[in-house]
Amino acid sequence: MLQVTLLGTAALYPLPQRALTAVYLACGGRAVLFDCGEGTQTAVVRAGLSLMKLDLIALTHYHGDHCLGLPGLMQTLGSMDRSRPLYVTGPEGLETAFVPIAALAGRLPYEVRLLPSPGGGLRLETLDGAWGQGAVLSCFQTEHRVPSRGYVFRLERKGRFLPEKAEALGIPRELWGRLQRGEEVRLGSRLFSPGQVLGEPRRGLKAVFSGDTGECAALTEAAKDADLLICEATYGENDQADLAAERGHMTFAQAARTAAEAGARRLWLAHYSPRIEDPAAFLPNALEWFSKTVCGQDGMGTVLRFDGE
Repeated sequence: MLQVTLLGTAALYPLPQRALTAVYLACGGRAVLFDCGEGTQTAVVRAGLSLMKLDLIALTHYHGDHCLGLPGLMQTLGSMDRSRPLYVTGPEGLETAFVPIAALAGRLPYEVRLLPSPGGGLRLETLDGAWGQGAVLSCFQTEHRVPSRGYVFRLERKGRFLPEKAEALGIPRELWGRLQRGEEVRLGSRLFSPGQVLGEPRRGLKAVFSGDTGECAALTEAAKDADLLICEATYGENDQADLAAERGHMTFAQAARTAAEAGARRLWLAHYSPRIEDPAAFLPNALEWFSKTVCGQDGMGTVLRFDGE
């Protein structure tokens, strides 16, 4: 299962009742943070989440409202005696953008490792074995005024274990659990692989975070069949579509149309302009396109579970 928490929903600058847009995604004992604007660590604590579970911070781009919370968060992790590495990824230019961030954070008792954009997929167990198998992070290019990325988090699901196949192969029952966990098993001179005793892979879980973007085919493709799409919706009115395109953003209606075309299961809107006092007032503009749209709120969370659980 995936635990997804929307830490904030603001764009440009934080408001007293609205933190900057960021998302915390936890799976087992580890977590990914998508974007880290000013005050993100306060939002994490307010939501009752653990900073120490963070394994990877994925930045969509390097505008201040998406990354200026990093120095303070990194210092806090140091004060909590973190020792394992912290990974940071983002679009091109990460090494340059990270220089002032690292300088502000100062000396840390743990290593910060910069990763290139995960592109077609980064298997997170390669960073930390606590992720287990099947957690994959990938990114896609979005349409903003600077190089920018959105992210897809997938949790793969193996096929069902088929005991009749294991029995036919003569595999002792005490070895079945290892095969179910994806391990190869040797019995004398014979080597058995999970694929010999598992059915076809089942539908996994998929969560998508758009970051800042105008309407684009890459987002629609990335969000295909997503269990949850968290999409920027900077402007509420339909007649602001030209302004949104000019600034590399989206309206409520455009975000909902993207979710509908992608066949997403749920849509949370976020990244509201500071001029939007009550996002719910513009929700009808989105519902005309996609009935499973919700106005995201700070601290909103959900648990995504496999079908049939």
